[in-house]
Amino acid sequence: MEQPRKILVVEDDMMNSRLLTTILTRLGYTVDTAFDGINGLEKVESSPPDLILLDLDLPRMDGYEVARRLKQSDHNKIIPIVVVSSFAEVENRIKALDAGADDFLSKPIDQVELKARVQSLLKVKLYNDHMVSYQKTLEEEVNKRTRQLQQTFEELKNASEKIKKASLETTVRLSQAAEYKDKETGVHIKRMGYYAAAIAKAMGLPRQDIEAILYAAPMHDIGKIGIPDRILLKPGSLDDQEWEVMKQHTVIGCNILSGSDSHVIQMADQIALAHHEKWDGSGYPRGLKGSEIPLWGRISAIADVFDALTTERPYKKAYPLDHSLEILKQCRGTHFDPAVFDAFFSIEEEILSIRRKYDDPVS
Repeated sequence: MEQPRKILVVEDDMMNSRLLTTILTRLGYTVDTAFDGINGLEKVESSPPDLILLDLDLPRMDGYEVARRLKQSDHNKIIPIVVVSSFAEVENRIKALDAGADDFLSKPIDQVELKARVQSLLKVKLYNDHMVSYQKTLEEEVNKRTRQLQQTFEELKNASEKIKKASLETTVRLSQAAEYKDKETGVHIKRMGYYAAAIAKAMGLPRQDIEAILYAAPMHDIGKIGIPDRILLKPGSLDDQEWEVMKQHTVIGCNILSGSDSHVIQMADQIALAHHEKWDGSGYPRGLKGSEIPLWGRISAIADVFDALTTERPYKKAYPLDHSLEILKQCRGTHFDPAVFDAFFSIEEEILSIRRKYDDPVS
């Protein structure tokens, strides 16, 4: 570590300035001089010394003010200041120390004392320089580490988004597999997701649940992949035996989706099993009633019925929109949870907008 070597003598008396310069030069220090307070401050700013010997009785700006200004400066306040003055009274010493001086020497100067004070304060300056350098190095290292952590976080975030995207794409394709067998279009499963998410948002549910149901609701009929085509695609009504087989698509869907650690798949599992349950307990497969039905199943139920009413199926033509909405309104508190029903109709325009945006393509 480089030893502090540079000393600035701020002294208006030419003889005293020469004397101090001679003594300090013989001790091996580099010495610069200034002959008034303003010039002293300018020299500190242009080329900061390691220590300042400062007279109090100076032209243009006295030593007290010079000391105050130096100690108010963040980059100059660690420079030790030794007042060298003929004002040896106690009040002058106290005033100088209050202004920021680190030590006080009375004129005439004793060379041995000057040497001891200078060496002592330069050791302090050396330590302060070391601490400033260490702090700067530490801050740089912290900033470096912070940038590295931010970069790592961004990389992990991007990787997580890719995994999430791949996972959600898998669920969409899984949903489409069942819908292709049912001869439905891909827009049907999109409508289910957007209807359910809109209802969940209208009910004030957490953002993560709204996002999850957007991807979980389209898997409501995934169990149809296990229903024979002669039943699934039969035009017209099913007989009692066929209907019992058809109702098993809820259980089959649950079996396909059960056991996952994914929040989306767990929600889809509940939806697949419960989206044909009814608020009054007359639904299937378990005849659940009221709040016994998982909320996700209750939300998906009204979305599914609305979509079934307004689209063509193998067993029926699409009903007009007004007629479909009237049918839904007759089922509040029987088929549908009143709270879910009210949320659905509170965003009727949004629901119809989704319907228009994802309408079935003209065949």
